[in-house]
Formats: sequence, C-alpha cells, structure tokens
Amino acid sequence: MKFGIIKEGKIPADKRVVFSPNALQKFKTTFNEAELFVESSDIRVFSDESYKEAGFEILSDISNCDVLFGVKEVPVEQLIPNKTYFFFSHTIKKQPYNKKLLQACIEKNITLIDHETLVDKNNIRLIGFGRYAGIVGAYNTMRAFGIKYELFSLAKAEKLGSKQDLIARLQKPFMPPLKIALTGTGKVGMGAKELLDDVGYKQVDIQSFLTKDFDEPVYVQLDVEDYYRRIDGKPATKDDFIANPNDYESDFEKFSQVADIVLAGHFYKDGSPKILTKEMLNAPLNQVKVIGDISCDILGPIDSTLRSSTIEEPFYGYYAREDKEVSLDHPAAITVMAVDNLPCELPKDASEGFGEMFLESVIPAFFNGDKDEILKRATICTNGKLTERFSYLEDYIK
Repeated sequence: MKFGIIKEGKIPADKRVVFSPNALQKFKTTFNEAELFVESSDIRVFSDESYKEAGFEILSDISNCDVLFGVKEVPVEQLIPNKTYFFFSHTIKKQPYNKKLLQACIEKNITLIDHETLVDKNNIRLIGFGRYAGIVGAYNTMRAFGIKYELFSLAKAEKLGSKQDLIARLQKPFMPPLKIALTGTGKVGMGAKELLDDVGYKQVDIQSFLTKDFDEPVYVQLDVEDYYRRIDGKPATKDDFIANPNDYESDFEKFSQVADIVLAGHFYKDGSPKILTKEMLNAPLNQVKVIGDISCDILGPIDSTLRSSTIEEPFYGYYAREDKEVSLDHPAAITVMAVDNLPCELPKDASEGFGEMFLESVIPAFFNGDKDEILKRATICTNGKLTERFSYLEDYIK
C-alpha cells in the first residue's frame, strides 16, 4: 500500500503535518511493507530536504498513492478521485461552509476519514491537537494579561520554536498573585494545566481558591460538576449532566467573583447551558479581567466569545454591560483571547505529538485487517455514499 503526505492547500497556510520525518521513519521501520511518499511543500514546518535526508522520495504529483494524509480541509479542486483521505473535514456538525467539500468527496468516490472521527469502541477520540491548543492558549492568555496591564511583553507563540520556549518566557516576567480558573479535564484542559504546572504556578483546591488569598499565582481546575448545578438541587455528576444537560444551570459565578483569569478548555455540545454569562461579567463583584477561550465556541457557553480571533490579532475587548466588542483600551473592557487554530502557533511540537498518536493508534489498523474497526467507525463516506454511522448527514449534502 502506498501512503502519501500531501501539501496543505487551504488558505491561510498551515505549517503542521501528520508525520514528521522521524515519525515517518518509524512508520517505515515498523511496517516495512508500506511505501511512503511526500508531496513537495514550501510551507510545511519540516522542509523537503529533511524528508529527503530521512530517506523519503519527494514528489510534485502524489496521485500514485492510495492513502493521503493531510491536516486541514483539502480544497475541492485539489481532491484526487478514488483515493482515501485523512484530514479535519469540519463537516460532521453540518458546517455550512464545508458542504461542497463533502459533496465532492462523494461525487469523486473518495473514502473520507476525519481525524476527529477516529475513536475507540467507547467513542473516545484517539488523536488530535487538543493538548497543543491548551498549551498555546494558556500562554496566549498570560501574554494578554501582561499586555493589558503593561506588566510585561511576551513574544508571540508563533515566533518561538517549542513548548520549552513558551515556558522560559513565562518564567521570566514578574507575575502578580493571580487566581486562574481553568475549565476542562480533557486534552485541551490538560494541555493548559501542563503549561501552568511547567511554569510553576500552584494548583489549589476549590475551597482554598474561593476563600483564601495567596502571594503567588495559583489555579484551580474545574470539571462539569464544579461549575454546573442541578436546577432541582440534587447532587450533580458528570454522567448525569451528559445525559440530562437541560436539568442543569451554571454555578460559575462563585469563581468569577474571585478569579482574575478564566481559561476555558471544556468540551461543549449544543444544548448545554451557558457557563460564564454576560450577567456574571457585568456583576459588581466580578473579578475576571482576561478570558482565554481555548475551546472557542462562538456564541456558546462563554458569552464574551462573540467571534474567533486570529493568530495575527489574537485579542479583543468585551464590554459586558452592552454585550458587545470594544477596543482593548476601553476602560471597562475584559480582554478576550479566542484564537480557533492555536496549534498552528506551535507547528513542530504539535506535528510531532500528533504523528506519535497516529502511529500508535491508527496506522496498525491498515495492517491488521482493522480488527478493532477503527477505520470503519471513522469513515464518513466511501464508494460514493455516506456510511451508516454518518447517514445523519444525508440532508446536509442534498
């Protein structure tokens, strides 16, 4: 079987790649029957030369391959018929801007496997860039705080080479005794926690966070049962919330009254109640000054996330009293960081981590007959039609 790494075609350009040269070497060593090729790219974080030095052929035409690996959506005109593609398609939630992409995959008899749909038998995602979104998001949010209060000026993450560079930058500035509320315990939340821990910020329990003062930066990590409560007053549990989100309401105001910074790294699905509302942010006792919405659900559970921001312009001001965007220097502005493609700022580390997960969890399925049905579960369309698992997209593509 012939596997190919494609050049990213979506604009703006993404420097990430599924397999680094080292990961591709490990792929070849582990599965020596595989034939591996790399499409020439002048934007990839790893140069063509680095793949050549690792022993791989660089091609300008990748159409000889059976399976093609990319990161972002492939432009419709660049799709090669009758191939198997892996990339983030952003179609499974019926995103209107990618309707034509899924239609084209079906028309061109493409087998589409979305990185987001690669799950185990318990429907737990196998791979993703969430950890790096958390790492970069936490860094950007601390950078925003420094800019807001003119305490320090940190370089943009995209200008730095690795996670270690981010840590080194954050360890230098004098940081006041901040309180940081971090939501989420998945890959995104744990990525943010990883950075806070590596920098040396102290984790505290909920009661201490709410009632004590500290002489150093501290953070608390919160899960569903910590920031939601049942409307009827019964005990809250994560399983119950997932099954009955309409029975819950936000219990976050006790945190917004003491936290200087909110880092939002939680998972959110349509129908869940809000977490941090404009009323909380406009309340007299509100203490939140900077919000880093790493999950970045537009008009979702964090009311200040009016839109996504960009790597070039990562921050905007939010005026809670009128629920609107304002300039960063507005006297009542809360600073919002809501970049929706954070891992792009750390492309080398993100690519290396992604490739390791992919090799461990996905590639074996090509050589063991897909015995755990990883590929089968993840396939959105094949043979010119949607698979049964994704048949709910039928009305979306018509």
